[in-house]
Amino acid sequence: MTGPSSRMLTLLSLLQARRDWPGVALAGRLGVTTRTVRRDVDRLRELGYQISAVKGPDGGYRLAAGSELPPLLFDDEQAVALAVALQHAPSSGVDIDEAAARALATVRQVMPSRLRHRVDGVQFSGAGAGAGSRVLVDPGVLEAVSEAVRLRRVLRFDYKTRPAGEPGAGTEPGPVSQTGAVTGAGAVTGTGAVTGTDAVSQTTPAPARRVEPHGLVARTGLWYLVAYDLDRDDWRIFRLDRLAPRTPAGAVFTPRPIPTGDPVTFLAARAKGATEADLWPCVGQVEIDLPAAEVLPWARDWRVEPVSAQACRVTAGSWSWHGLLADLLRLDAPFRVVGPAALADEADAVAGRLSRAVVR
Repeated sequence: MTGPSSRMLTLLSLLQARRDWPGVALAGRLGVTTRTVRRDVDRLRELGYQISAVKGPDGGYRLAAGSELPPLLFDDEQAVALAVALQHAPSSGVDIDEAAARALATVRQVMPSRLRHRVDGVQFSGAGAGAGSRVLVDPGVLEAVSEAVRLRRVLRFDYKTRPAGEPGAGTEPGPVSQTGAVTGAGAVTGTGAVTGTDAVSQTTPAPARRVEPHGLVARTGLWYLVAYDLDRDDWRIFRLDRLAPRTPAGAVFTPRPIPTGDPVTFLAARAKGATEADLWPCVGQVEIDLPAAEVLPWARDWRVEPVSAQACRVTAGSWSWHGLLADLLRLDAPFRVVGPAALADEADAVAGRLSRAVVR
């Protein structure tokens, strides 16, 4: 080590990295005696770090949470990762942009020049949409709902009405629209946002919802709560930006098995119109007269297999057969239906409609 100050910084970094450290292990990492470790720990305590002694055969130390945030130590990679994460805050969907900008300025100010240049070289826009169209979640709502999920407490909340012009407003799970956009509860828009999540009536005030919260999911800049609705006796998805928690929280509940196994796949399944698995209701296979490399940028969750240098086989899914055909037609290339028969029948019907639409 170069000296006591450098050694103390290394000791602090080690204590931050894991919960408990045996004194002998710390001495070995620092290349000093256990007595020196004890002295360095005492110096850190004088600086405000709450380090408790761990009892046991080997003894040891633990960095405890304090009433105030003392100076933290980050290595170079951690500092760059922190700066990138703070720049990404506008994409989180949580209303913390100003706080994140202040935190980034604070971190950058104390960085050595070599790290400041690295961080300044990573510049990007974190917002996925224009400022006027962004949907933000109140950090207090996120904290309250997260706590209810963690503690397994029944959550009561008011749920805001969707704007009348928004897709899925006031509807139950519905079919695919003629443009391929999905309407109804648990649907997904062209941007990947799930629409039609459970909402109150447009005209009649609704009582507070009572749910058993099972998980939070962030998807394309929006936050969703996956919960079991006690009044409707079924699983529901709620958007956090429309949710206003009531206090106090309710009783502790026993978690139920989520139909798809976890909140992420449940949300993905509902976005595809499914309830038991993350699968599209309509899945078909075609051969397209395009190289696989030209199809892949459009593939999303498709499976693309090269057939030759100029053709590939695509397995794709959608809400409906005509929705799947609409996706395939966007490639603007000849294709042949491999199966199933339902997709071939729909292709024949669409071809007939298009033929009759031509006026000569």
